[in-house]
Amino acid sequence: MRIPMTVEELLEAKEGESIQFKEAKNRFDSGEAARCCCALANCGGGKLVFGITDERPRRVVGSNAFNQPERTRKGLIDKLKIMVDFQLYEYQGKRVLVFDVASRPLGLPVQVDGIAWWYEGDSLIPMPEEIRRRIYAEAGFDFSGSICSAANLCDLDESAIEAFRSRWVTKSGNQRFKSLSAEQLLRDCEAIMDDGITYAALALFGKRESLGKYLPQAEIIFEYRSSEASGPANHREEFRMGFFACYNRLWELINLRNDKQHYQDGFFIYDIPTFNERVVREAILNAVSHRNYQMGGSVFIRQYQDRLTVESPGGFPNGISLENILDRQLPRNRRIAEILALCGLVERSGQGMNLIYELSIKEAKQLPDFTGTDENFVSITLNGLVLDTRMLSLINQIGNDRMETLSTGNFLVINALYHGKSIPENQRPCLEKLTELGLVEHVGRSKYVLARNLYAAAGKAGIHTRIVGLDRDTNKELLLKHISKNGSKGTPFKELQQVLPGHNRGQIQVLLRELRTDGRIECKGKTNAAKWFLTEE
Repeated sequence: MRIPMTVEELLEAKEGESIQFKEAKNRFDSGEAARCCCALANCGGGKLVFGITDERPRRVVGSNAFNQPERTRKGLIDKLKIMVDFQLYEYQGKRVLVFDVASRPLGLPVQVDGIAWWYEGDSLIPMPEEIRRRIYAEAGFDFSGSICSAANLCDLDESAIEAFRSRWVTKSGNQRFKSLSAEQLLRDCEAIMDDGITYAALALFGKRESLGKYLPQAEIIFEYRSSEASGPANHREEFRMGFFACYNRLWELINLRNDKQHYQDGFFIYDIPTFNERVVREAILNAVSHRNYQMGGSVFIRQYQDRLTVESPGGFPNGISLENILDRQLPRNRRIAEILALCGLVERSGQGMNLIYELSIKEAKQLPDFTGTDENFVSITLNGLVLDTRMLSLINQIGNDRMETLSTGNFLVINALYHGKSIPENQRPCLEKLTELGLVEHVGRSKYVLARNLYAAAGKAGIHTRIVGLDRDTNKELLLKHISKNGSKGTPFKELQQVLPGHNRGQIQVLLRELRTDGRIECKGKTNAAKWFLTEE
């Protein structure tokens, strides 16, 4: 995200592809706002400003548009599938709202309702085809978008096409799709091009015999094993067919042996499924979207009583690793990913892994395990057992309203603090928002702890007291040590602020007051001339 600008800087900024001004004194169309943000993202990211005129000399006129900016922000993120933040200013009694839009992912244009918008100067237009091709080229060759010259429309399964049609109509609300021929429907979603049938069409809609001829590796194999013993699986099914012909059957097989784990919070009893449907579907969709179709080998789904492993050929796409898997979006098979997104199977394009992590934390389960992943295969294991039911009580205490505003990083920080783990440097910026929401407390120079009410909900209020208490005593000793070193010359308050830079004036005054009450220090002088000394005792 870009660095926030002051209102004075906004007034001097040049309007163009990276910043757009809208007076919007009373209201502004949400669809138009989404299109503007889409174009900003496709042009490298930028700011959409409400309440400032676009003509120079620029003036602050104030705007009442989007009086619940956090809700609008969430709606934009859901629609654009990229990060959007906002800043709210009060300037000379007038309201200025700025939405800060991140840049599009590498190799993938951002779209709103199927259109990638673009700024040509100040004009909002659909993205030119040459720009779109250039963006796609950033990520390299897309095998799924290439043509299988020997295939034709007869190689595609009508039932798989109709399953896609039904989902696309529901997702888009466009009833016109119902009356289209199968060929036109597939042309509209670019599964079929003027040159012929794409490999994406075969992977998603192909008949069994056609896949056997043209794309035999586009196969998904399901196995259920009741134990770790080697040998034949207890249940095995092979799916050499278009994904839309089998995706519901895959979940049915997994759900056949999906136990419920019971958890009680007060008078309420909750059932937590061992295998969360959204998590499982996202893991399978990731395998279908990101596997390397030019390599031999099938996608394997192996289910055990308490865990599920999905293995797909090809390793991570270029530029993706375990360290950045939650921050970068780069589908290996763009055409497949786009078709899945059109019909809503991919709910948040490029963010399926974020959803898996968030739901694992919400259900107090182990985070996804990538053991076994290498340059040739990606293996993700979803552990289904609830690790600590008290964590579920803590999640309930946070509440749905606050959880809707949390990012994946926020959830990871909460999970780390609860389990007493250190917070990685790249997640530390999340602490500010969690502190503002009252979910985290700042108790030392760089030390944070979950809020007391969250520990209390989990039956661990004593842990909060111990962490905060120990830190308080440490800070008092630091103050005493510095006062002692200054001896008879005394220590001004400004110096003590340097000893505890993470504390504000009031927090330090409370610590000094407690030390004086204990008879360990005394203050001589008043106001700015006051100094602190050790007592003679």
